[in-house]
Amino acid sequence: SRRSRGPRLSRRARAEPGEGEEDLAAFVALHGAALRASRVPTQYWESLSRKLRGEIFDAGDYFGIMQVEEVDEEEEVDEEMEEEFKKKPNPGNGPCFKVIVTNENGLQASNPNSVFLVDHAWTFRAEHARQQLRHVPGLLHRMANLMGIAFHGEIPDEGSIQHVLQEMWKYSQTYQLSQGTAEEKVPVWYIMDEFGSRIQHSDQPSFAAAPLFYMPQQIAYTILWPLRDLETGDEVTRDYAHGETDRLIRKCVLLPWLPEVLDVSSSTPEPPDEHYQAILAENKEKLPVAINPPVYAKDKVFKVFTDIPQVLNSLTHPRFVFTDNEGEADILYNFSHFKDYRKLSEERPEVMVNQFPCENLLTVKDCLASIARRAGGPDGPRWLPRTFNLETELPQFISCFQQRDRRGEDNHWICKPWNLARSLDTHITNNLNSIIRHRESSPKVRGHSFEWDLKSRREDVGQVKFDVRYVVLLRSVQPLRLYSYDVFWLRFSNRVFSLDDLDDYEKHFTVMNYAPGATLKQVHCEDFIPLFEKQYPEYPWTTVQASIFKAFAELFQVATSKPAPLGICDYPSSRAIYAIDLMLKWDTSRDGKRIMQPQILEVNFNPDCDRACKYHPTFFNDVFSTLFLDETDNCHVTCIV
Repeated sequence: SRRSRGPRLSRRARAEPGEGEEDLAAFVALHGAALRASRVPTQYWESLSRKLRGEIFDAGDYFGIMQVEEVDEEEEVDEEMEEEFKKKPNPGNGPCFKVIVTNENGLQASNPNSVFLVDHAWTFRAEHARQQLRHVPGLLHRMANLMGIAFHGEIPDEGSIQHVLQEMWKYSQTYQLSQGTAEEKVPVWYIMDEFGSRIQHSDQPSFAAAPLFYMPQQIAYTILWPLRDLETGDEVTRDYAHGETDRLIRKCVLLPWLPEVLDVSSSTPEPPDEHYQAILAENKEKLPVAINPPVYAKDKVFKVFTDIPQVLNSLTHPRFVFTDNEGEADILYNFSHFKDYRKLSEERPEVMVNQFPCENLLTVKDCLASIARRAGGPDGPRWLPRTFNLETELPQFISCFQQRDRRGEDNHWICKPWNLARSLDTHITNNLNSIIRHRESSPKVRGHSFEWDLKSRREDVGQVKFDVRYVVLLRSVQPLRLYSYDVFWLRFSNRVFSLDDLDDYEKHFTVMNYAPGATLKQVHCEDFIPLFEKQYPEYPWTTVQASIFKAFAELFQVATSKPAPLGICDYPSSRAIYAIDLMLKWDTSRDGKRIMQPQILEVNFNPDCDRACKYHPTFFNDVFSTLFLDETDNCHVTCIV
């Protein structure tokens, strides 16, 4: 639901009859898990159910919004009052407001009715915010008023829209649906109505608040309940950094409202060994026992069990046949992650599998950044953009951002979820408040987005961003044997690049396969190379590709340099293919020459090989021959290591 609803500080629906046990049980069955997760006390559940069913907004019977006016400098003012006023982190630039208890009887936390609904004025996904401000009648005007931004006239202007987009991160809250497609699980942001948005921060809050998606109406509300008894005139506050107990992290999380310069190092050394042990435990992956490398007859025909349609439709090599019986298979080629390597190694060590234990160190973005530091130190290697894990390295990132800002350096960053693909929930911004708040929606990594990335000239558009995808084949860890498929794939933006309209997907992103209404520009690598060399005649593609392969080699060398779970596990029956996405940027070599530096963006597990199969029918024959037969003659692969 994308909507702008009017403020409902106090509105009562038709009185409902008493809550029946069946009604309450049905409500708890639908919403009990969410209420427990938000720690809404059970004493409020019955009243909450009744208010939701009747759409009862009775906060106006208990609270009022007070505007706090600044005191004239010439007037005398109590020092304690002045100090207290300075601490108020009132969002926005306009007048200062606060919410107080106005009911003459105060408010008792023990009263089961002391729970309140707060409506949401605007619900949006970040990538749609600009368009909604442009086109939803009255939305820009309301948001500008709520945020204290001057806006005159009826027609939305880009300056006001940009101002709201900058300020909205001081007001926005977020939730995420737990069920549905990957697109439906992308975090939803919302801004509470004028009442909810006026509730100020306090480290000792008087109220708690949490979003609740009400299933019968398919609408989200914010639930507000007291943490202690309040008297008439007491202020309603909540903790904007709820749940954060570490003092430094709280300071970071509160920066949008309480700005200050962080005096911490921006250095990010590789995490300790315990970090990788914890990841292994969280993934519930069971490492294999040591086995001897299996030996197969030279003429053996391997039975393949797979659930990947592209393999079933494309693999025609005579040394491989398909079986529906997983128990008799020689090769397990699974789409989903394999977990129990211990059982497989103990019971069927000769069975090969298309995955490596602990390969998530490559394919999960925060792990990739961590292990890459083995090659480049705390700042990472030249072939990986400067990257921070916002869950564990938020202070270091903020320090880096502020240092770059003081030096006047480019400060555009790309924010990615560590566990999603296809550019879902991915944002480019130079707004520090936005970056800090995006950390709340899902685990994120933040990589530097370079203005000086190479561009490709599209005859129909102009200079656009592009990236390159290579498919690499990992035959073994010890010794390290790595191949690249001889065909690579190009992806292009659809609009001329410029560092504005950072939410314009077709200008700043290249993955158009899944973007509704977007045109997918297809250029085959054999056609791309002469176009590239015409645009950059001093940089033959063979030289560029050599630097790309050097980066791949270094990546896999550091990924396999330590035993599992600190590195990819040396399991002799494992094989794998990965897709590596990269961009090229201008850089300077150590001897002062201008070079094209590969920038690895991500490594993809079980990549979509539809285009590979469509345009190169022998693709999976080459892959299986290289990985499972150790035969690369007449295959379209190049040995990297």
